[in-house]
Amino acid sequence: MEQRYATSPEHVPGMDTTELRRRYLAQGLFVDDEVNAVYTHHDRVVLVGVSPVTAPLTLPTFPEIRSDVFFEHREAGIVNVGGPGTITVDGTEHTLTPGSCLYVGRGARDVVLASSDAGGEHGPAAYYLVSAPAHTAYPTTLVEAGHGTVRELGDALTSNRRTLNQYIHENGVQSCQVVMGVTTLHPGSMWNTLPAHTHDRRTEAYLYFGLSTDARIIHIMGEPTETRHLVVGNREAVISPSWSVHSGVGSASYSFVWAMAGENQSFDDMDGFAIADMR
Repeated sequence: MEQRYATSPEHVPGMDTTELRRRYLAQGLFVDDEVNAVYTHHDRVVLVGVSPVTAPLTLPTFPEIRSDVFFEHREAGIVNVGGPGTITVDGTEHTLTPGSCLYVGRGARDVVLASSDAGGEHGPAAYYLVSAPAHTAYPTTLVEAGHGTVRELGDALTSNRRTLNQYIHENGVQSCQVVMGVTTLHPGSMWNTLPAHTHDRRTEAYLYFGLSTDARIIHIMGEPTETRHLVVGNREAVISPSWSVHSGVGSASYSFVWAMAGENQSFDDMDGFAIADMR
C-alpha cells in the first residue's frame, strides 16, 4: 500500500509535472496476479487494483489501516473493468460481468476475487476497489452493468454526450460514505464532466478504462482559476481533492469509474464553473 498525504491548493502552483503525477496519479494498480493499493489521506480513501490472472486473489489486510481484516472498519465499492469474474464474500459468490459493481459492507472478513475467462476471449477480470471508513454495516449488494440509476447527460454539440450509471448512492445501494458509478462517453463525444465542478465536501477519484494502449486522457485538475493537467493512460486513477475540478478529454473512446467519499452522498451537491471562467 502506497501512502499519499493530503495536499492544499496552495501547493499546486509550485509543482512540476513529476510532482503532480506523484501526488495525484495512481499508476500500476493493475499488475497480473497482484493486489496493489494507494491510501490517500484526503478523506482516508483507499484505491485498490486486483488482477487475478492465473489464480484467485484474496484481499489482504494492509498494516497501514491497522485492522484485523480489511473491512473491519471500512466499506468499499468494487467495479470490474476487465473480463467476467467472481467475488466471493464470506462464502457467498457474486458473478461480475464487465462494468458491474459490488458493494461490500463493514464487517466482511474473507473476500476472494477471481477471473472466469482469464485465458479466453474476454480475458481476465480486473477489479477496482474504492474504500472509505464506515460507521455501520450495510449488506453486500451486486448491481449488474446498466442496472443502476441511469442518467443521460451532455450534448453532442459540445462533444460530451454520456451515459452515467449510478450504482452506490443515496437513492440506490446503501452505504455509509462511498458513492460510485460508471460513465461511458457516446460515439463522437470525448469530454467528460462539463461544465467542470468541485464539491468541497467530498474527495473523488476517477479511474479511466477502455482505452487502447496508445490512447490518453488529458485530465484537468486544480482550482478552477489555477488549473493543471495530467496525461492519463488506461486503468490509471486520478485522486481529486475536494478543492479540485475533475474533467477530461480523450484521444479515443473511453469509460471511467467515478467514486466519492466525504461529508455527504448528494450527487448534485457540487459547485459548477463555466469553462469561460476557468484559467
